[in-house]
Amino acid sequence: MSASLNSAAPDISVVVPAKDERDNLPVLVDEISAALSGRTFEILVVDDGSDDGTSQMLAELSGRMPHLRGLRHAVACGQSASVRTGLRHARGGIVVTIDGDGENDPAYIPALVEALENAGPGVALAAGQRVGRKASRAKRIASRLANRLRGALLKDQTRDSGCGLKAIRREVFLQLPYFDSWHRFLPALVLREGYGVTHVDIVDRHRRHGTSKYGIFDRALVGALDLFGVWWLRRRRKRVPQVSRVAGFTGEASAGTVSGNGQAAGAAPVKE
Repeated sequence: MSASLNSAAPDISVVVPAKDERDNLPVLVDEISAALSGRTFEILVVDDGSDDGTSQMLAELSGRMPHLRGLRHAVACGQSASVRTGLRHARGGIVVTIDGDGENDPAYIPALVEALENAGPGVALAAGQRVGRKASRAKRIASRLANRLRGALLKDQTRDSGCGLKAIRREVFLQLPYFDSWHRFLPALVLREGYGVTHVDIVDRHRRHGTSKYGIFDRALVGALDLFGVWWLRRRRKRVPQVSRVAGFTGEASAGTVSGNGQAAGAAPVKE
């Protein structure tokens, strides 16, 4: 693991958005550290304006974990903003996101990272897909309906876009448009940039402490509005440019086409 914030950039950054998760985070951070043993990594926990002393706990925890970094929003800004804050401060080339409530099992992180690494540079996202989800019947039904509608409208090739466990290439994240609830549409946004998406099945757990901070109907209304917004964004992006290097790339391949999935001579799709 990365032993110091002053050391070379780690291979992997793990971003954990957290709102009032003081009791869940110590175990979760230990589990993430164990899952990535043998790799260079850092953990960034983003405290989204918690009232339960989460930031104080993170300050204490970082004393024995130099690879742990804590960030805090002065007021609650939401999960998407928290994920974005973590990603913007991450130093690893691959960034893993995982919910702070402990329902996502960190044991699946190596599988996500491996899937992304093995897929090559044309694939920018490895998305977790929950199976045997441990949630209330109402939540499961709402999630199933939302995923079917999203899939039909966006054609994002993803069964479950709401899973918090994902691995993304940081340089691709920096190209994506941002809006609230953005994290729920990562597969569609990544495909919009011309990159591919791969999937890994995961099994969630019951949270150890506390209750969910999200209501079914609150998410349904906001999600419906955002869904049509993402549909509009994808419709407006008619084509990802095919760029060829023809001259002036000293020390690099001087020719070669950058395909729509970003793979050629180490280059990525060029934004319009």
